[in-house]
Amino acid sequence: MEILYIILGVIAGLILLTLWFIAPYAPSKRKKEPFYGANIAHRGLFSKDQSIPENSLAAFKNAVDAGYGVELDVQLSKDGKVVVIHDNVLSRVCGADVKVEDLDYDELAKYRLCGTDEKIPLFSEVLEVIGGKTPIIVELKDVPKNRELCEKTYALMNAYDGVTCMESFNPFIVAWFRFHAPKVYRGQLATLPEDYRAGGRSRLTSFLLGNLFMNFAARPNFNAYRICKKPFFVKVCEALGCVKVCWTSHEAKNEQGLDTVIFEHYRPEIKYK
Repeated sequence: MEILYIILGVIAGLILLTLWFIAPYAPSKRKKEPFYGANIAHRGLFSKDQSIPENSLAAFKNAVDAGYGVELDVQLSKDGKVVVIHDNVLSRVCGADVKVEDLDYDELAKYRLCGTDEKIPLFSEVLEVIGGKTPIIVELKDVPKNRELCEKTYALMNAYDGVTCMESFNPFIVAWFRFHAPKVYRGQLATLPEDYRAGGRSRLTSFLLGNLFMNFAARPNFNAYRICKKPFFVKVCEALGCVKVCWTSHEAKNEQGLDTVIFEHYRPEIKYK
């Protein structure tokens, strides 16, 4: 009987430890309300043929005019400017095999997005265009100068007269906001373990990231997970109060059971809840 109690105690301890690792920090209603039940335009409301290119001032103005919230990506130029672009190399959107971090902003601004007249914008320019009219999800990319990116992005968000939140695939970036900007609504981006493996991550790292075991550091308010059949531990995290966000939706049926939807290439309702 004594051995049974020990075994049960060990099992209970492991369950509690697992819950501690993956537990979120449930946000207040005030924090999540602007994003709750909202369809958020992925990289702005850009066109599938990129005639209105992603992460451009035109795409963000298009989203504002349509009434949608906006998701965008930020990283740093060589001279430390916070710029809005998804890829860390310009080849896909600008046709140049050069890294964003290797160019000063004046050099980046000479390139044009997807063959249009649109340039790579500064985050400050995007904030000016949006002008507090719609909520913004800011994704901080995983770059060599993560701390500088966090500090400068937060400074711009803090000075902005509008609703913003942040998310990142890097749990240590999310953790920076937890400890240095706790009032900011923060989210952990994630995908399946096999996706991390395909990207060159180790089996252990892929398991930890794909199952949200780094939440002990970040304690995110929301989990932005790729649309798929979610792992068991992700579902447990959501049951513990984590707000459910998805990316990237291409049809309205993905609104079911989710709190916020990041979409592209169709026109859903502005709010579905």
